[in-house]
Amino acid sequence: MSVTRFGLLDDGSAIERVSLSDGGLQVNLLSLGSIIQDLTFDAGKGPQRRVLGFEQLGDYVAHSPYCGCVAGRYANRIAEGRCVIDGQTYQLTRNEAGRTHLHGGEIGFSHRVWQILDHGPQHVTLELLSPDGEQGYPGNLAARCTYRITGEGELAIELSATTDRATIVNLATHSYFNLDGTEDILDHVLEVPATHYLPVDAHRIPTGEIAPVDDTVFDFRTGHALRAAPGKIQPAYDHNFVLGRARSMAPRLAARLIGPLSATQLEIRTTEPGLQFYDGARIGPLVPGHGGRRYGAYAGLCLEPQIFPDSPNHANFPDAVLRPGETYRQLTLYRFSRV
Repeated sequence: MSVTRFGLLDDGSAIERVSLSDGGLQVNLLSLGSIIQDLTFDAGKGPQRRVLGFEQLGDYVAHSPYCGCVAGRYANRIAEGRCVIDGQTYQLTRNEAGRTHLHGGEIGFSHRVWQILDHGPQHVTLELLSPDGEQGYPGNLAARCTYRITGEGELAIELSATTDRATIVNLATHSYFNLDGTEDILDHVLEVPATHYLPVDAHRIPTGEIAPVDDTVFDFRTGHALRAAPGKIQPAYDHNFVLGRARSMAPRLAARLIGPLSATQLEIRTTEPGLQFYDGARIGPLVPGHGGRRYGAYAGLCLEPQIFPDSPNHANFPDAVLRPGETYRQLTLYRFSRV
């Protein structure tokens, strides 16, 4: 484990990088956004990079599409940036096309500097204090994130939060995975054991329907490659899959992803009821990433455990309200192995 200076923000804030390693897994983490900046895993052919990221701090500030961060206070989308808590309507910032609240707003948790509270050979804990009224949210919120290498090829991510006033909370990890280091992830094989998913409107807001995956392009119960068959249109994925209707006490299987060239598998288990799958179709080659590579469409994909998007505006979705005296908790496990 080591802690080094990664860079300075324009306001002079120092951003630290924490490196953890054990059992063939090495993870570099930033105090900006609690970001996974780099992650390598040795599946028998030497350490290989498994996530997208950037080498320069300025590129995260100016260009990163939430790359590797912890998104919040409410990850994903809220329609028109409005929510009602205990009969009171709150207007959150609308930072997507002027109408949608996305990943916590203009300055969400991904753009904030987290403080390192504790660290050891295989773990680090970071904390962020979000004041009442930030981005329109009620309540002073204290959020914590612990990254811990817990075994051979396993990274545990523990997220928690407390508040002094009723508010909404939905934290999500937002790494872009590419297990093979290829130009795109379309030949990766994805398995998601969900029987239902959330259809969305033209603004990627859930319609409120919880639809079966049967006979749709959203059926990943049997793992298959993401690339469309010859002559077929490539499906567009930025949808939430239903793992359950509430959080589970213990992490359950959310997804398996296989990189066929590297023979590497990533298994994700989580306590969250939803999994957002984004295929990375809108990634643009703005600036060089790791190794000088410019990331284009489908350069990586996101598998984000979370509460359902726009949950505060749908009575049939899981409750996202956190109240004083309660503790929000999420545990997500990334398990890397050789196929």
